[in-house]
Amino acid sequence: MGGVVQQQTLRQSASFSGLGLHSGNRVTMTFLPAPPNTGIRFRRVDLNGRPEIEASVDHVSETTRSTTLSKGNIKVQTVEHVLAALRGMDVDNAFVELDANEPPIGDGSARQYTRMIEEAGTVVQAGPRAPHVVTTPLELSRGDSMVTVFPHDRLKLTCTSADKQGRFVQFCSLELSPETWKRDLAHARTFCFYDEIEHLIRNGLIKGGSLENAVVIRDDAVLTTEPLRYADEFVRHKMLDMVGDLSLLGRPLAAHVVAVKPSHTLNCELARLIHAQIRRPILAAQSFTPPPSPPAQKPAAPPATGPAAAPATATATVSTPMDTPEPGKDLIEAVRDGATLDTMQIMQILPHRYPFLMVDRITSIQGNTITGIKNLTINEPFFQGHFPNHPIMPGVLQLEAMAQVAGILMLKQADNYGRIAYFMSAENVKWRKPVRPGDVLRIEIQMLKSRGKIGKAKGVCSVAGETVSEAEVTFMLLSA
Repeated sequence: MGGVVQQQTLRQSASFSGLGLHSGNRVTMTFLPAPPNTGIRFRRVDLNGRPEIEASVDHVSETTRSTTLSKGNIKVQTVEHVLAALRGMDVDNAFVELDANEPPIGDGSARQYTRMIEEAGTVVQAGPRAPHVVTTPLELSRGDSMVTVFPHDRLKLTCTSADKQGRFVQFCSLELSPETWKRDLAHARTFCFYDEIEHLIRNGLIKGGSLENAVVIRDDAVLTTEPLRYADEFVRHKMLDMVGDLSLLGRPLAAHVVAVKPSHTLNCELARLIHAQIRRPILAAQSFTPPPSPPAQKPAAPPATGPAAAPATATATVSTPMDTPEPGKDLIEAVRDGATLDTMQIMQILPHRYPFLMVDRITSIQGNTITGIKNLTINEPFFQGHFPNHPIMPGVLQLEAMAQVAGILMLKQADNYGRIAYFMSAENVKWRKPVRPGDVLRIEIQMLKSRGKIGKAKGVCSVAGETVSEAEVTFMLLSA
């Protein structure tokens, strides 16, 4: 995580004053150093006893247009930008003092908070940093929003955003570090659509909102006091929010998070799901890694007879490598030009199991191309919640199917035997048509690049000859 293995806190305090976005209250906020293992704590200095709320997903009470933390009668609203800045700058422990119920919004981005951290400086602490490393894929969907999490060695975000009418569709992908945070995310401002403003005001929100701290989109026009800071500023702000909401895990996250139209509600639900995974590390590891094959045994020799017979024993003889063929030889030979693979052969190659095996058959292997088939029935578990009474295969699972089929193709190189293809990123992603129960998904892969442990492939999924999705997927081969 940013090359730092020890926890960090602030070297000194830093303060900033302004208006709260939703409350409209004037507020002063101060960042202060905190001891190791404190985490991030919000402190209401305007209330008796100066009560504190830990920045934990357990304290999330509201996610409408912002993330609110509550503990008893104490509440702090719109915490996501502050938390994103602290996480983006690798600050593990800090007190955030407020004399009102909401941090100052600044210009609608996390720029001012990042400057506060730079002004205060950071210092390494004695306590070790313990990131949570995701070991098994996770998937959530709510309405037209969805998010999938894959194993990765640090926090990587891949996000697609759009409004309900499909306007301003934007895509961005990056690995989080203090450098990428300051350059690529910290300056992205909050935004809303003009037709949402009346509803927000009616519900007591954005009382402190203005063009000084938000970008407003009206039809095809972008209303702002300055030019957009990024060509894709809207999706970058969505990613900024994700960094803040996911920091509610209370520890850094090592994972590749792929999101389509994320929201605070979905972000916090994902944080809860990952938090549950942290509590079940053994089960999570078992669900991703296939069980080892039991050792082979030699048939027992017939019992000896006669006076010279030795006493019977209950021992068994374990076979040596000389007793069985080389374990990977048959599989390597099976993945060859002109070959086809059935489900049982695929399960010998891929570690994935129900419900995450996304290919049933390989129908063609030729050169640097491969074609797989996934038969979709109404019994697929994801159809139950995606969506009730309107079942559709999640697009991110189509990406996973591409990565799995591409991983099989990589086995043509003998030295890749025994490795697992970990999905890393997707570019030029296009979802064209919904995939429904009863469809036969055809997955065609063309390998574009293979260097060392990294592979990149062009994938096209089709149903009945019509393209339903396409992407360029990148994956890494690691030992099982």
